[in-house]
Amino acid sequence: MATSSLAPPEVPMELHAGNRDRLLTALRAHLSATASPPRGIALLQGGEEQTRHCTDHLELFRQESYFAYLFGVREPGFYGAIDIASGQSILFAPRLPPDYAVWMGEIKPLPYFKDRYKVDLVFYVDEIVQVLQDRFSQHGKPVLFLLYGKSTDSGNYSKPASFEGIEKFDTDLGTLHPILTECRVIKSEMELGLIQYANDVSSEAHIEVMRQAKPGMKEYQLESIFLHHSYRYGACRHCSYTCICATGENSSILHYGHTAAPNDRTLNDGDMALMDMGAEYNFYGSDITCSYPINGKFNSNQATVYNAVLKAHNAVISHMQPGVKWVDMHKLAEQTILESLKNEKIIHGDIADMMTRRLGAVFMPHGLGHLLGIDTHDPGGYPEGLERPKEPGLSSLRTIRELKEGMVITVEPGCYFIDALLRPARDDPVSSKFFNWEEIEKYKSFGGVRIESDLYVTAQGCKNLTNCPRETWEIEAVMAGVPWPPRASVTKAENGLPKA
Repeated sequence: MATSSLAPPEVPMELHAGNRDRLLTALRAHLSATASPPRGIALLQGGEEQTRHCTDHLELFRQESYFAYLFGVREPGFYGAIDIASGQSILFAPRLPPDYAVWMGEIKPLPYFKDRYKVDLVFYVDEIVQVLQDRFSQHGKPVLFLLYGKSTDSGNYSKPASFEGIEKFDTDLGTLHPILTECRVIKSEMELGLIQYANDVSSEAHIEVMRQAKPGMKEYQLESIFLHHSYRYGACRHCSYTCICATGENSSILHYGHTAAPNDRTLNDGDMALMDMGAEYNFYGSDITCSYPINGKFNSNQATVYNAVLKAHNAVISHMQPGVKWVDMHKLAEQTILESLKNEKIIHGDIADMMTRRLGAVFMPHGLGHLLGIDTHDPGGYPEGLERPKEPGLSSLRTIRELKEGMVITVEPGCYFIDALLRPARDDPVSSKFFNWEEIEKYKSFGGVRIESDLYVTAQGCKNLTNCPRETWEIEAVMAGVPWPPRASVTKAENGLPKA
């Protein structure tokens, strides 16, 4: 039976107060630099509960991420404000009807939210206009800085706050989003502690899945083991994203696990598994991928592809430090994988020519990694002035920034045999000559391998927050029942890491 030494940590609201302080500092600096008055209100609207289509079934609520970052509020229907001049923080709570107490539980009074979320003032949502006019109009009508901007990952726009009477105020839609997004890029020690805990939970859950995986099971059973372990032992009710539990040829489907491909294949002896799953704790998440043979023993083809990816994974981590360009790390991963495949006679020719022709993208079409925090794909990958590359593979990069101390970013190289990419390469008279098609045929139904860890960028390099077996011999030993050491004994990864 599974056990765990994990203990869910208390989350101090000082974490979110610190986030507000960082925003205030950045906003004041911006206003000073643009010769604007150092006043106004940063106003955000929290998330709303949603029913499933036209039914009365309420989906499990999860707070909007920018609002969660600044206020830590779990409940729906709130607004939050920060007065730039004084630094005061204000929450506006929904005024709930009396029968809420019958169906949903106690109606909390306003002082409860003031104490719980450690803000300066709390009012009801229907008092927003009056409060803002009465308390913050000493220097004229206050400007409301609203959150509106594009996510460079999804292409979607954040929702600016809206309420009855907002037309009575001047509003600014362009200032807040880029400044608040940049605040989220660098993690505080308290934030890092929660990300570390989410990694600890997820690493332990991945190991439990690894130990229980057997031929004849269904992919969704592996997903269930992960979800159960993360929730039972880690108090993680939410996952950072939909679990990808891919085996056999499904492991070449990069975002497998969605409703049309629902983790439902039967595991066969000889399959590789690609398990991409991450738990979330108090909004902060993890994103970990483990790949291994379902029967617990790597065959030669599996070891060839796995070790190519592991070598790329380790090479990138060894080069990471502030100032390193992420696009260079992506190219390093591609080149390392191509060199390994060439050594195994799967491809042939000059590696530099392959890189010029972007043939690494045939085997690794996705980006190397992404920023991680409250969102799996945390914002800030493409601040103003950075343009997404157009070349194959590079166009999938979720950031091309230089690494900065305090960033948390995933490292997730992969090598896949995807017919939809191999066919065009074979049909191209120039590209085709680099491939040993006879060897590639042996991998036609292989699927793919991905290895993903979450890295914290330090002043000297980086620290791996993920603690899963990675070497082939480690994986085989763990799948055979050998204990995996707890994080406390992994001193190399832990040295100097802040705690929650």
